[in-house]
Amino acid sequence: MAFTDSARLKVDVMFHGIRYTDAMGRAATHAYPNFYPYRFEPDEANSTGQNKVAIPYLLKTVDGTLIRVQGNRKSHWSIEGDANTGFRLISDEADQDGVPIDFEGRPDWLSGETTDNYPMAQSGVSLHGDMAVVNVAPGCEYFLSKHDGVSMRCTFCAYGAPDQRTAHLGQVAGQVAVPEQTLSRMQETLQTAIAAGDIRHIYLVGGSLPDGGAEAERFLQVARAVRAVNTDRIPVTLGSGALPDHNLQQFFDEKLVENVCFNLEIWSEALFSKVCPGKNRFVGYDRWIESLERAVGLWGRGRVYTAMVAGIELEPEYGLSWEQAADLAIEGAEDLCARGIIPIYSLFWPVGQQHHPDYMHPLRNYFEKLNSACHEIRQRHDLQIWEGFMCHRCAYMQLECDIDRDPRSGNGHS
Repeated sequence: MAFTDSARLKVDVMFHGIRYTDAMGRAATHAYPNFYPYRFEPDEANSTGQNKVAIPYLLKTVDGTLIRVQGNRKSHWSIEGDANTGFRLISDEADQDGVPIDFEGRPDWLSGETTDNYPMAQSGVSLHGDMAVVNVAPGCEYFLSKHDGVSMRCTFCAYGAPDQRTAHLGQVAGQVAVPEQTLSRMQETLQTAIAAGDIRHIYLVGGSLPDGGAEAERFLQVARAVRAVNTDRIPVTLGSGALPDHNLQQFFDEKLVENVCFNLEIWSEALFSKVCPGKNRFVGYDRWIESLERAVGLWGRGRVYTAMVAGIELEPEYGLSWEQAADLAIEGAEDLCARGIIPIYSLFWPVGQQHHPDYMHPLRNYFEKLNSACHEIRQRHDLQIWEGFMCHRCAYMQLECDIDRDPRSGNGHS
């Protein structure tokens, strides 16, 4: 299918990034902060006098499309304007006046404190557009496990490494329970964020534990704490690893979540064992899919998802062309959708290769072919991404919601 204008723009900005301008710096003063600063190259024009500066995290178009901001001095995209006159996304390759945009704003609560004077920004609650992400135990214990000298962490992941985030949240390796103080601070922050408005989804995530039962107990604790303060009954998604059947039944019976999303990450057992050695060793490929199928039996079709890392297959050690990788991923999408499981593809940004054309051009071909095919697969299996799970206002590294809401597909949403 042909992408909409917004979807095409999103893809182009995702792959080319945005070069720094003073307008981007002005936007950063009121925007939700990016986790990665803009780093100037030695010969790059730099009016800031600094080697690196803060930039916005998320860009918004007038129709609500959300795009993650990535700095790139070589990009043909740049930002002009200010908060008073409005910001515009400008391309060196076009003669038009640019595209009117805004940035996801920095909420007041992000600079606030809980009643015990703890920074809300460190309480384990963050925002992706209209989605609140709750992560009070980010440290993944796969990072601490090795087998035959090989780390059990997923090869693409750097986020889950135990660091200062785990320390200030009170997370201790080997300890399953989340400290009550951590939960209390999270609850207060989440209540404040919900009261500020515009949150339409809550997503529960956290680092993995080698014992699936222990991981389930931790997520049950967090889900119950969230449910206690989620009086508006905003839809909640369980974003744990694949869990034992009896634990899934607990989540369902207690009505703690409305969706589940256990991240398989990659299709085919051969690649899964290489890309996700910990998940393969401690859970197993077949068992992961069985857990997703069990979830479909409880929550139903259209409420069970699995996040996939789109493009990790193109890493040179796997020996696949982009065409072979796309065909394999599409095969997986067909299989999963036939089981009532909807795969969601998040673009993989390879470290050190983000702006290398020899790498990025095949990756873009792969990503566009995969998303076009998956749209058709979802239609054929009568599957829709429920807006209570994810929508175009929070899907900042994914295309599914942008494509599916195209009025030409018969599934448009505002």
